[in-house]
Amino acid sequence: MLPIDQYMLGIVMIVAGITHFKKTGIYLKVMPNYLPAHQSLVLLSGIIEMILGLMLLNPETQSAAAWGIIVILILFLSVHIHMILHKEASLNLPQWFLWLRLLLQFGLIYWTLQYT
Repeated sequence: MLPIDQYMLGIVMIVAGITHFKKTGIYLKVMPNYLPAHQSLVLLSGIIEMILGLMLLNPETQSAAAWGIIVILILFLSVHIHMILHKEASLNLPQWFLWLRLLLQFGLIYWTLQYT
């Protein structure tokens, strides 16, 4: 049986992936201009998050899933930095909250490292 926190992380990833489809417009607003095909990237990243979340729930694939999650969390750092630096991408969230979200990425990476 997997530890409860591993189930929690898997569910967080699955729900985050689903959100890419339910709230696509929000994700489109935060995409950096230098990235192409915003709609496709938002949907693709949602699919990847759901797949990795499911893989994390399987002991046979958990290590590969954890490394995949770490890679996408690192890639998503650019979006968090873009939100901090560009008011139009900030979703009108306070700066302290945007910085907190950026720091949370590192916490998620640390959490995920347990399952590599």
